[in-house]
Amino acid sequence: MLVLASASPRRRELLAQAGCRFEVRPAHVLEDPLPGEDPIVYVTRLAREKAEAVFRELNTAGPEPEKNGQSLVVLGADTTVTLDNMILGKPEDAADAARILRLLSGRTHRVITGVALATVKGTEVAAEATAVRFLTLSEEEIAAYVASGEPMDKAGAYAIQGRAARWIPRIEGCYFNVMGLPLALVVSMIESIKARG
Repeated sequence: MLVLASASPRRRELLAQAGCRFEVRPAHVLEDPLPGEDPIVYVTRLAREKAEAVFRELNTAGPEPEKNGQSLVVLGADTTVTLDNMILGKPEDAADAARILRLLSGRTHRVITGVALATVKGTEVAAEATAVRFLTLSEEEIAAYVASGEPMDKAGAYAIQGRAARWIPRIEGCYFNVMGLPLALVVSMIESIKARG
């Protein structure tokens, strides 16, 4: 049984789009980066913490946790935006969203998602990185976008599947990773775990 340890509606949509059957059990972990923490280390650490926290919550069936007769697999994920190796998380408020968008304007940044699958046999962790190019944004464009509310719960203060799409002429890597879940990577990890039994 697959459990998604995330409250993200985008991750739910993407897993469903890939044909996965799953339940949702959001994890509650502190998401602040540690001082000087590398972005890849940061997102993989959080993905692991989320997956393992939910696995522990559900692991009440003894040494071989099962649900509906199937072995339990918990998927944790965390996405961040980085520019010059600086972590740009979710904006604290409208002013912070505008600040982040000014940093991204006219530049290429990286979106990194860490994913973790927790099972009775341990936790597997991986990460995906995608380069995203932004056009140069005017102050008016930034202000209008921030006023729309769309940037407020998004790493990097934008949603590639939303209004910000018009400012992104090019990406290198997985599009779904920028939305918050690198589908090909996640599905291949799940299938590998199933194949090993």
